[in-house]
Amino acid sequence: MKNLLVLGAGRSSSSLIKYLLDNAAACDWNVTVGDVSLNAAAEKVQNHARGKAIRFDINETASTTEAIASADIIISLMPAHLHSLVAVRCLEFGKHLLNASYVSDEMKTLHNEADSKGLLFLNECGLDPGIDHMSAMQVIDKIKSEGGKLVSFESFTGGLIAPDTDPENPWRYKFTWNPRNVVMAGQSTAKYLQGGKFKYIPYQQLFQRITSITVPQFGEYEGYANRDSLKYLDTYGLTDVKTMLRGTLRNKGFCAAWNIFVQLGCCDDTYQMEGVDQMTHESFMNAFLEEKAGKSAEQKIAERFQLTSYGHELKNLQWSGMFSDEPVGLKQGTPAQILEHILNKKWKLSANDKDQIVMWHRFVFEKNNQQHEIQSSLVATGSDPVFTAMAKTVGFPLGIAAKLLAQNKISARGVVIPTSKQFYEPILKELKSQGIDFIETHP
Repeated sequence: MKNLLVLGAGRSSSSLIKYLLDNAAACDWNVTVGDVSLNAAAEKVQNHARGKAIRFDINETASTTEAIASADIIISLMPAHLHSLVAVRCLEFGKHLLNASYVSDEMKTLHNEADSKGLLFLNECGLDPGIDHMSAMQVIDKIKSEGGKLVSFESFTGGLIAPDTDPENPWRYKFTWNPRNVVMAGQSTAKYLQGGKFKYIPYQQLFQRITSITVPQFGEYEGYANRDSLKYLDTYGLTDVKTMLRGTLRNKGFCAAWNIFVQLGCCDDTYQMEGVDQMTHESFMNAFLEEKAGKSAEQKIAERFQLTSYGHELKNLQWSGMFSDEPVGLKQGTPAQILEHILNKKWKLSANDKDQIVMWHRFVFEKNNQQHEIQSSLVATGSDPVFTAMAKTVGFPLGIAAKLLAQNKISARGVVIPTSKQFYEPILKELKSQGIDFIETHP
């Protein structure tokens, strides 16, 4: 019998926990779910015969020790900055660790010790990062094995809403994962390779320099660059490639409207604003604008950004209630915290809402003195606000990896990400059986 411990019972955990519990009897597992909120953990376990809910706080030594020491495999869905704390305890007790977050510098330093102890510390095994790595490497390895040479690789992923969800919402977007991460997204310089030249986009320009993308059968989108595409040149074995760009996908029109928040400074998280308890939505916006007698925040924004009253940017802000006299409803907060709170009033998934994941890759390669192109795309739609497409695409890869590890079908050890065949072949195969599958086109 294997004991699996899931740390974190937030919005991305639902499909992972259900997958583990659904497979628990056949695989002879017990599944423990730990969260700082015992109620949240219990809600996910649902009194399952093979499940157990516990309160887990990484800062409480005694309970942390007991939970980790009694497990065989730990899966962490806690905030990314806590993974390295969990990893240190896993080293102490000789336990495998899986998570869906980017490999941190702290995690990298643990590679040799984890490897020497025969432990797998698997990172970036979710959606993006995760499924993006595995689906890309499957195609890249195939191209190379058939004598092709990659010239360009572009990859974009977005967590959006389904076309029939909230049709009046002009953003075509709601919070389908951690809202704070959405508001704080992109707050460092993006680095990528284009046409053999290194390119850099500072945060204040990020939402102005977008890439237009057409996903077959699903329409047009826009993408902005992720923080650092260059670190995957070595990871993907693409040191000779001319273009390497990874980014985030949004529906058309999103970036221009979001750029207003960026340019005004509404996404700043470095200071506390004054008088928040008396603040309305409009006075929040006005706090970042010059005083002009007799002019509303909406009029001042239109002038500053040279917008027409019927333009989509203002429509998006109007729909979000940014110019209303509704109280913010917080006692204190940074600009980013206040913006998140205001947007969550309209961007929180409601009972009938469904989210949608869209992922798109483009591979350009040379073979037999000719240039070829492959486009590969994935579109997955959630079932409801609990079993979202985001929860499925983050959770299933982790669950499948845990099953493979428990069955001794993964030999990798140390701090790794799932870019090798031993990961991507079985995980992508089972994802396909779950309805998460890629469509290839050859333009």
